[in-house]
Amino acid sequence: MTIKTKQAQPQPLVSIGAEQFHEVNRMPLARISEIAERASGMLVDVRESMLAPHPRKNAPVYTTAQVAALCRIDRQKANYYLSSRNDLDLPEGTLRGKGSSREFTLAEARTWIDRVAPFMKRPDGVKGKKIAIGNFKGGVSKTTTAMTLAQGLSLFGRRVLIMDLDPQASLTALTGILADSEVEDEHTALPLIYGEQQSLEYAVQSTYWDGIDLIPASAALFGAEFYLPFKQSKDSKFQFWNVLNKGIEPLLDTYDVVIIDTPPALSYMTINAFMAADGLIVPTPPSALDYASSTQFWNLFSDLSNSMQEAAPGLDKTFDFIHVLLAKVDQSQAATHVVREWIKKTYESLVLPIEVPTTTVTQSAAAEFGTVYDISKYEGSLKTYQRAREAYDRLAEIVDQQLVALWTAKKE
Repeated sequence: MTIKTKQAQPQPLVSIGAEQFHEVNRMPLARISEIAERASGMLVDVRESMLAPHPRKNAPVYTTAQVAALCRIDRQKANYYLSSRNDLDLPEGTLRGKGSSREFTLAEARTWIDRVAPFMKRPDGVKGKKIAIGNFKGGVSKTTTAMTLAQGLSLFGRRVLIMDLDPQASLTALTGILADSEVEDEHTALPLIYGEQQSLEYAVQSTYWDGIDLIPASAALFGAEFYLPFKQSKDSKFQFWNVLNKGIEPLLDTYDVVIIDTPPALSYMTINAFMAADGLIVPTPPSALDYASSTQFWNLFSDLSNSMQEAAPGLDKTFDFIHVLLAKVDQSQAATHVVREWIKKTYESLVLPIEVPTTTVTQSAAAEFGTVYDISKYEGSLKTYQRAREAYDRLAEIVDQQLVALWTAKKE
């Protein structure tokens, strides 16, 4: 039996005259603020709905087995510490329900890591290290790399400072802070740039994640791109590339590592970050467009290096390491395998032996202003979650091993 349905008749197009069209689409500068206000209001609503029932981000909680894994001991050893009296004064967590299972906060878990885990601590008298995350193309997982690396290193017992230099303030947003409504100019690096402060200590604030502090960003950081060249034009002895480095230096006794998220451009702030950094990590997705963009990054970086040597002949700058990180790897894309080989042949030993996959875990976490480390319990496939988490864990492990090696070499 065939059922005939009445087809909808196409509606005639509404004719709009040129004059009417012009009136509908006109947008004077004065109305841009209306769009900005609506966007800011919507972002507040979105964040609060994503983070409900809490208006702020909360760190994850851990089971006894998870705490044991973080400390590199077995579950039985952890239970022994919990049941026996010892001089470690370890947090006992909170009993869940009527059973004997326990739940530990991040701060409690980090106390266990500090007192039980076999990780070497930074020697006295040895300063922390600075790592810049850079790429001149947006959307390559630069900010996510900065945040997950900080979180991963904190689970090795490190005290981490993250610094947001991107006026878009995405790293700041990942900590649950909205730049346009909650960050004033004096909370950013601007007072240092303008010469009003000599150290960045004034800008440091705590975050929801125990062991990670933040220097936030806001759109006001665009001002640095005008001030620094202006200052240089007025004072030929002014080292525009060294402002950030001097501001970070007093903090290196407090923090094991400072991780700097840079703007997706060769800006004056990016130059400052690169010149301050001891190490550089360049996230590079294995796609043809991102690969092409990465060659431009290195060409511009090379031009910058040559220009810096001409501007300051006595400048002695050496990176402790430079890494290319394969990020946002989508195995389902046919081009991924080809471009991966291009990247490996081009950058050889600079390419890290890990790949950060694109998964439903990373996509859903990003949509909720978070990372894989923010998830206490993943409701989807455990295998998918572990694949995403293991990549970031391995990145943190490699970087932590390099930090330890550098601290040891410095001590000797």
